[in-house]
Amino acid sequence: MSFPRLLPLFQKIIAALALAAFVAGCSTTTPPDSVLAVPAPPQKYAAIVVDAKTGKQLFEVNSTVQRYPASLTKMMTLYLLFEAMETGRVTKETQIPVSGHAASQPPTKLRFRRGESIDVDSAIRAIVVKSANDVAVAVGEYLGGSEDQFAAMMTSRARALGMTSTTFRNASGLPDDGQVTTARDMAVLGMSLQRRFPQHFHYFSESDFMFRGRLVRGHNDMLGRVRGVNGIKTGYIRASGFNIVTSYDADGRQLIVVVMGADSARQRNDHVEALIQRSLSPTMADTKTRLMFAEQQ
Repeated sequence: MSFPRLLPLFQKIIAALALAAFVAGCSTTTPPDSVLAVPAPPQKYAAIVVDAKTGKQLFEVNSTVQRYPASLTKMMTLYLLFEAMETGRVTKETQIPVSGHAASQPPTKLRFRRGESIDVDSAIRAIVVKSANDVAVAVGEYLGGSEDQFAAMMTSRARALGMTSTTFRNASGLPDDGQVTTARDMAVLGMSLQRRFPQHFHYFSESDFMFRGRLVRGHNDMLGRVRGVNGIKTGYIRASGFNIVTSYDADGRQLIVVVMGADSARQRNDHVEALIQRSLSPTMADTKTRLMFAEQQ
């Protein structure tokens, strides 16, 4: 085989080794010979850990490389809904109508019919806990007049918050090639939700809620798994892999952890837990680590 044909292969090998060396240099706090597993190939994986008190970056890989947000998008949908509550435009009792467009969204959803409505308090819980696409779109249409106009509002607010690499095209996070973000920008959004709306942040710690006499369970298995974890949001589409933004608040430490592009929810959650442990005990800088790429599905 000629050298020109081998060159792309060499480049991929060099890139993989460089990423391995980078992560190996960012040691974990788990016992020697344990694994800080990177849960996806580099073309999907991105992560960042930020001290939420100081804004100091404690760990990052690919944190400024664009990725698909999936349902992490709904964090911005809720940000704008919380703003509307703060200004008095809506209250928790305000009824949000569900259009035919909103009702037609694919799952996950609450399966509303056109012409039905949902109160704001239940809508927040449906978006946080169930990640309901029909409810997210209904909120966007109510606040923006149309989902397209709401997406423009979302992008404008992202820029104002310093999310320089994020563009929103819809309110739900359903697949759209033009809807992109970065792990860094998602960390900025998570911290902004905490700081701007502490009175509403409790919603993100809920793992289930009652709706129309039925218990609706959520997707965020980090809640209750690690002491101190109090939200925020999960997300998945095939193009993005499994994403999460996690808030940790215990023993005087506050962290925002973002992991994007895992091959499964379990891998994602294991990685978040490892990053939390590493960030809480950064003194073990000489701990041996190994980089493990999960087989891409």
